[in-house]
Amino acid sequence: MALQARIARARMGAGFTLHGLQLDLAPGRWCAIAGPNGAGKSTLLRVLAGLLPCEGVVRLLGRPLADWPTRERARALAWMGQQEGGGDDLLVWDAVMLGRLPHRAWLAPPDNGDLAAVRTALCRMQCWELRGRRLGELSGGERQRVLLARLLAVQARVLLMDEPLAHLDPPHQSDWLAAVRTLVAGGATVVSVLHELNMALQADDLAIVRDGRLSHFGASHEAATHQALVAAFGQRIAIHPVQGQWIALPRELRGAPTAGRHAQAGGAAWRD
Repeated sequence: MALQARIARARMGAGFTLHGLQLDLAPGRWCAIAGPNGAGKSTLLRVLAGLLPCEGVVRLLGRPLADWPTRERARALAWMGQQEGGGDDLLVWDAVMLGRLPHRAWLAPPDNGDLAAVRTALCRMQCWELRGRRLGELSGGERQRVLLARLLAVQARVLLMDEPLAHLDPPHQSDWLAAVRTLVAGGATVVSVLHELNMALQADDLAIVRDGRLSHFGASHEAATHQALVAAFGQRIAIHPVQGQWIALPRELRGAPTAGRHAQAGGAAWRD
């Protein structure tokens, strides 16, 4: 397994947020974490990253997180949180180069491998043309793309992202999706907290968190996963197949797309 979690309890704030949660994530797959607001999605991601202690154990590539030397773990596991900061005076190129720090000796200059990794990451997130600008000059969407490029520059085997699509317009969301697919095809494991349910439904697996517990884990195309997702949102969404993809719509919407109201190839459609 790329990541394994056995979490008896984890605390965020005054009370316990996660309870009795078990999760096994295989290499070479993309898992989206979804659920209602306050369910514990971001808390779970922070525990998986080793940023929040828990009563239990998290294993990275079969080894407890606590047993990993800091630099070695930073090369194997990359993290991007919500609304991450950064010095506004920092050039985009230098901000993305920070992703290469785990690969370099202290105060060592970047080598050709570092330069190539940063160049590739900037191009993949369509922000190569921003490389000479300062972070403080960027829009919210541009800044998010730079932060995603920094994450990609790490070239980690496991990547954790909390709301990576924040501020991104649809074309750049497509760029992110293409980057994730490339990473997974290369054997990496991607775990992302997503509020965009239509994007989450394109993941290989869906982990549904509800009231601090993992209510369901399964392939995103399976009928049982769709049922669990609808239940997690209090029956207030409906899932429909449209042109070979599953989409989630608010149940209040009428006249929703009707391409295939019935079960297709292992999935199910839910009437609004």
